[in-house]
Amino acid sequence: MSDEEFKALLSLEPVEPERVERYGEHPSQVIDFYGVGAPGPRITVLHGGFWRERYDRAHLSPFAAALAGRGMRVALVEYRRVGGGGGWPTTAEDVDAALEHLGSPPDVLLGHSAGGQLALWAAARRERAAGRIVAVSPVADLGRAHQLGLSDGAVAEFLGGPDLVAGRLYEADPMKLLPRVAVEILHGTADKDVPLELSRRYANDWGTRLHLLPGVGHFAPFTPRTAAFDVLLDTLK
Repeated sequence: MSDEEFKALLSLEPVEPERVERYGEHPSQVIDFYGVGAPGPRITVLHGGFWRERYDRAHLSPFAAALAGRGMRVALVEYRRVGGGGGWPTTAEDVDAALEHLGSPPDVLLGHSAGGQLALWAAARRERAAGRIVAVSPVADLGRAHQLGLSDGAVAEFLGGPDLVAGRLYEADPMKLLPRVAVEILHGTADKDVPLELSRRYANDWGTRLHLLPGVGHFAPFTPRTAAFDVLLDTLK
């Protein structure tokens, strides 16, 4: 299911933003804006890709444009990633700097996959990262994700190597970081990229609302005109 969903998402033409702002000097320290001046809620989006350089924000530009078409003001954040000057803690510091650049907290901080981990980190580390956090298929338990070897050892890459994982979990793992704002999680039951188990563990530990998406994989919520997208849209509203 996730492979088909991934192909469907990548088949969409990227959508140019209405405005771009820099929050730092590195080429990846940029924010794309969609729905500038729209009347609806402010949504800040953190994309996924297991924190790796080869996955950037472009694949979520059609999603951002679709939200803008429904009256939302969207800020799509790019950040430094592993292989491009990122990794721990640089990637998280970029997210913090981007939120600082945006000024007042958004109504929703939305994170997908690895971006979900970053959103949950921000929920714990910033006094008020957003009105609420919505995390879709987040890597919400870095320790367990490392044990499972998700995406060929992506967690170890992100945290700087296998020898550093244990020590850095206390700084980076959402399972060890009490959220300071309301959190909602959406997770497909057919997700092969990030197991539902990770969201269940996080929700059980922190009392977070967990919405299951039956038969849905990893990418459909971010593909406009899918049923999963409609569920996510209703959650954002």
